[in-house]
Amino acid sequence: NIHYRPWGKFTNLFTGKEFLIKELHINPQGILSLQKHNHRSEHWYIAKGRPLITLNQKRFLMRQNEHIFIPVKSKHRIENLENKSVKIIEAQIGSLLKETDIIRYKDIYGRIK
Repeated sequence: NIHYRPWGKFTNLFTGKEFLIKELHINPQGILSLQKHNHRSEHWYIAKGRPLITLNQKRFLMRQNEHIFIPVKSKHRIENLENKSVKIIEAQIGSLLKETDIIRYKDIYGRIK
């Protein structure tokens, strides 16, 4: 149930009708792709670390115990510019909660098709 990515890993903790709870671990200097989803929104709770969050045209340096809502079809990204890992609890809400609902715009790991 642990899924490894170039930026770190995520674990699916709990799934229900049209929602999924994940734990994301972003490695030091790890950067997720700039992306959006057409079928889900996300709510992120920062459990550990200081990630830089992009939401559309705005960027936020966040801290532990803060949270942010990512609406459907919003461009977003998580960056860990620190030397310690970042942990985020992610709640996905929507009709399609699969990795196929990722539209990537920028990705340092070459995953744009």
